[in-house]
Amino acid sequence: MNLNGAKRSTPRKTGLRYSWAPAKPQNQIGFLAETLLALAICGVSAFRVQAQNPQQSSDESWTRTTDNSLENANPSRMTQSHIKSGDRTVDKQRVEVLGVDGQYRPDSETETETVRVDDTATRTLTRAYRWDGNGRRILTQVTEEEMRSTANGDSQTVRSTSNSDVNGNLQVVRRELADTRKTGPNAKETRTKVYLADGSGGFAMALETQELQKHGADDTVEVKKTTLVPDGNGDWKVAEQKDKTVTAKGRNQTTEERVSRPDLEGRLSEFSRTVGQETESPVGEKKATVDTYFRDVPGSTDGGSMHRTQRLTTIQKRTSSGEITEQQVEQPNPGNPSDGPKVTSKTTYTVRYAASGVSQQTKTVQVPDGNGNFYVLSFDTRKSEPVSPSQKPKASTD
Repeated sequence: MNLNGAKRSTPRKTGLRYSWAPAKPQNQIGFLAETLLALAICGVSAFRVQAQNPQQSSDESWTRTTDNSLENANPSRMTQSHIKSGDRTVDKQRVEVLGVDGQYRPDSETETETVRVDDTATRTLTRAYRWDGNGRRILTQVTEEEMRSTANGDSQTVRSTSNSDVNGNLQVVRRELADTRKTGPNAKETRTKVYLADGSGGFAMALETQELQKHGADDTVEVKKTTLVPDGNGDWKVAEQKDKTVTAKGRNQTTEERVSRPDLEGRLSEFSRTVGQETESPVGEKKATVDTYFRDVPGSTDGGSMHRTQRLTTIQKRTSSGEITEQQVEQPNPGNPSDGPKVTSKTTYTVRYAASGVSQQTKTVQVPDGNGNFYVLSFDTRKSEPVSPSQKPKASTD
């Protein structure tokens, strides 16, 4: 579909997660604060992945367990494994919670199997499970994806998501079709169409995105993504537009993303902005800052202006035995923004490596009390070790 509002027909029915979640700082503005952190994570994505997932490699087989302990919350434990054998990769994640008997019991599990069919095709199957009150594992969702590529760089991805009904039968509820085409030597376009079940056995298109990506000669990447949704009258309208620019200079990188949304009269205006700066010193120390701005922040008196609502600072250092990553979140007081930003959380990730391939990882989250003194809100530990051939699991046949 183009952007001038052409109508779409309904298609015929055919047969067809590794990171520690950042702790929520105290005194946040609810949903707004969660949105801010999500945008900040997207701002300098590569740095954030490295910070939160140290020593994770897709070329190795490993298993790791994380013990999670939050104040005034039931302890939990997460076990993950990554198995790579030839053209097949299996990733599993199981979450267990502490029961009333003091023993851990399984709560949920996700298994993702990826198979490289040939040089042009890859298939991915993801199964999600939960445990009921009787200790039985129940399949709740299945996502199937197939991606095919061509020699010139074009690709097509087909993805379907099925949920279990009350009788345990899988019903397709969502389909996605994504086509990527090269539009020039340094440019490509991706169009994604999302269809949802309409409740009567068919599917209706719920949204479409158009993403244009262009690489400049000066190591600059420009991305423009437009999201369209039905307007209720049989036509389509722009729901959101994102303009992102990434500029790299040597070891340094700058990322800026602007999100625009229509006002009551349908005119696009800037809704939020994220600016990220990433630097690396000659000795390998990395520092990243992500500033997030929003328009019309609660408590502000100058409506329509952009206000900085969060700064996320990440510093990553290497030591003789591992890595240390420190993150700090600064936010204004939601009750009185004019007070200026204050540190609302501190998170430290420490990784220690052993010659045997075993690594010990810890994560500590601190937040301030009413007097501004920081105390430990949560402390997680994780142990990772290579998987021996005898431990390699077989793909589930559920």
